[in-house]
Amino acid sequence: MTIQKIIRLLGRFFRPISLKWRLVWRLVILQVILLTLLIGMILGALIVTGVIPENYEGRAVDVLRKVVRRDDAGELVLKNTARLQDLREEVPDLWFVLRDEQGHMLKEGTIPPEFTRMAAALDHIDNAKLVWKKGSTLPAATVQWYDTSAGKVQIFTGAQGRFRVSALLDVTPELFLEIILPIGGVMAVATLLVIPLVVRSAFRGLRQAAVLAERIDIDERGVRLPVERIPSEIAPLVRAVNGALDRLDKGYERHKRFLIDAAHELRTPVAILNTRITSLPATPERARLLQDTARLSTLTDQLLDIQRLGRQTQQFTRFDLVAVARGVVVDLAPMAFAAGYEMSFEPARGELFANGDRTAVERAITNLVQNAIEHGGNAGRITIGVNSPATIEVSDEGDGVPAAEREKIFEPFYRLRPRGHGAGLGLNLVHEIMQIHGGRIELAGSDRKGACFRLVFAQA
Repeated sequence: MTIQKIIRLLGRFFRPISLKWRLVWRLVILQVILLTLLIGMILGALIVTGVIPENYEGRAVDVLRKVVRRDDAGELVLKNTARLQDLREEVPDLWFVLRDEQGHMLKEGTIPPEFTRMAAALDHIDNAKLVWKKGSTLPAATVQWYDTSAGKVQIFTGAQGRFRVSALLDVTPELFLEIILPIGGVMAVATLLVIPLVVRSAFRGLRQAAVLAERIDIDERGVRLPVERIPSEIAPLVRAVNGALDRLDKGYERHKRFLIDAAHELRTPVAILNTRITSLPATPERARLLQDTARLSTLTDQLLDIQRLGRQTQQFTRFDLVAVARGVVVDLAPMAFAAGYEMSFEPARGELFANGDRTAVERAITNLVQNAIEHGGNAGRITIGVNSPATIEVSDEGDGVPAAEREKIFEPFYRLRPRGHGAGLGLNLVHEIMQIHGGRIELAGSDRKGACFRLVFAQA
């Protein structure tokens, strides 16, 4: 067996169980222990206070039940044990009659004359206690059938001997099976029924907190777990979680304000820099500088778009997706041609309407086209399609997106090429815009050449 299999088996054996079942089993065990101790304390108190008399009617029966056996011929015999010897020394005039259902009989001692006729009528007696005179508290003799190692045996003997603690030890298994176990079983069933109700009621507030916790998201800030109706033992944990959420919200706001302030501060210097570069003589170096300032301008615009989306409060309007996509193609076609691409606009219909923020959707399409220009390999064709019911596709013929990167490219500041020119915000911004519009962005399957991003809008 390998180490991994051993660890897996140990994990299954020691897997955590629910709090409900931990409480149930621990309470059941505790109840059985307490019940056993209670019965022991009651018996001990009876012995100490003298309620249990010195002359114990069951002394002889307790010993005889343990020592009766059968020999090879099936006859009843007694096993010579220390307890039997002690009984014979303790009761010099010990007498008894043992018989089984087959009629085998074993006698010892002299039966008192008063009980001689009784011994002859044992076939007609199931169990009895014989008292010397009216008002006596202890019987003089007892007769009863018992289950022994020799089978069912009737014991007729005098009520002789002193009470010993060892007698309690002898009857402990029977005491456990006949008293403690049934009572413990009833208590266990009651515990099994009550504890789940108690736990469910006590944790009702915790379940409500769990429902609220599922709503906690980067876009659903301000949600806090309720402390009301939470068990006092768990309330400190809930308060600590709420405190952590407060700190995370403040940190997020500081981070967001920093990005927004930086974007605002960058816009003016970038515009001035772009103006100064434009006034320079037309050289390859000037073209590269203009390209770099264009990327800086795009980054600041993306940061400001993120701010605007985060404060989106205006109502959506109905607009034409074909017209918006056509406008983006007209604006970016010169950039695509300069980068070595062909450009194709393929609307399935003349008009195709959707509900939303026209400016935000225009920014999303622009980001996808700029992404295609950046990663399309400076060759081939960039195609912008508008299809029914409300879908926009932007595809290129570049290297595409590796399978391992397909889930990561929509994360903020994640760049497919670490040394690329972008900041890793374009696709994340598109993802946020589509979420606000109740739609989604999809990356087409890897069986085609290049990358194809699809914007799916809710139908107007």
